[in-house]
Amino acid sequence: MKKKTERAKDFLSDNDCLFRCPICKLELLAAENGLACTQNHHFELSKKGTVFFLKKAVKTDYDKEMFLPRGRMIRSGMYAPVIERIFDKLDENGTSLDVGSGEGSFLFELSKLGLDGIKIGFDISKDGIYQATNQPVYDNTFWCVADLTNLPFADESFDQILNIFTPSSYTEFARVLKPGGKVVKIIPEENYLKELRQAFYPQNEGKQSYSNEKVLEKLESQMTIISNERIQYLFEIPERHRLDLLEMSPLEWGADKGVKEKLKIEPLASITVDVRVIVGCFE
Repeated sequence: MKKKTERAKDFLSDNDCLFRCPICKLELLAAENGLACTQNHHFELSKKGTVFFLKKAVKTDYDKEMFLPRGRMIRSGMYAPVIERIFDKLDENGTSLDVGSGEGSFLFELSKLGLDGIKIGFDISKDGIYQATNQPVYDNTFWCVADLTNLPFADESFDQILNIFTPSSYTEFARVLKPGGKVVKIIPEENYLKELRQAFYPQNEGKQSYSNEKVLEKLESQMTIISNERIQYLFEIPERHRLDLLEMSPLEWGADKGVKEKLKIEPLASITVDVRVIVGCFE
């Protein structure tokens, strides 16, 4: 089996046309150990087979301690109905960009279902991308660290963008999508993880509720909506993953330490998944 760096070199050699320099905006070409442009901006492969496209490292709270339980929860089947619905919206042979891919579990689960075209996942968190390289091998998948607002990808290079629980940059999305390309966006609905919100913040009604109204307004002002569906169900959490639920999202960051310790002793046995699956385009 090829090493991660060898697979990454092969990917870049075959697909360097998908990239552009985030500094000078010129095309990037496959180089001996990564990518380079004619203005001598170099982006080298790491030992994990990834490329770091940021000017400098960005401090983020999204780290290994959150991504590991998040990945385990995704693989436990918590989002299986959502992932299946996403797959139904995609061209299985299209070129896909996963925005804010984290540790790569959503893209991997979609690959298991048959998403078989070229796939690139990126995140601003190096921890998340390094973990993504540990996903089972798919030679047509590449991982990189990049900035959502300054994508290191060529104009009109992707058939579809996956925007799963992550921020958006519609200007950049429109630039890198091919004509007729689409964005599949997943946003929480009002009951998403409601049991966890209530458990973490029993005395704070404001923290117990969620509204996606502003997100929807921004989305509808930027894109033409092709489809808009709500998926809601109760997921019975496997006992071995009940502690993972407590650490898989930013919800726990502001929770009282005593509340969190109590929940570790008596973790939740089920959780509500309530999301909106939206498909949009720029035409």
